[in-house]
Amino acid sequence: MSVTRARQFRKALTPQETRLWSRLKLLRAEGFHIRRQTPFRGYYLDFVCFERRLVIEVDGSQHAESEHDALRDAVLAREDFHTLRIWNTDVIDNIEGVMETILDALAKRPPTRPLRGHPPHQGEGKR
Repeated sequence: MSVTRARQFRKALTPQETRLWSRLKLLRAEGFHIRRQTPFRGYYLDFVCFERRLVIEVDGSQHAESEHDALRDAVLAREDFHTLRIWNTDVIDNIEGVMETILDALAKRPPTRPLRGHPPHQGEGKR
């Protein structure tokens, strides 16, 4: 999918996702390249660091895992991705704690080679 076409299909960021994205972009200085609203294997990932195989999903409320979430997570797990769920309320009430959790998760994931067809700096969030 081309970057232009992918942008057409992206959902609008929620205020919480916008707030988190403004902080995630700053991680480039630490060598972490995060992309937002990235199409991958038929799903859109809220935020993803391909080099660390970490997906960050921002959910509206703490709910039972939906069938859609379970299917997406199974597809991601087959390619050694870890999904980190962040709740909107945490972004609003404790952005520093959220960033700490994300940095910890990034640090625990070893760098990997980029996946074919998904250059690490293509599309939103590129350098």
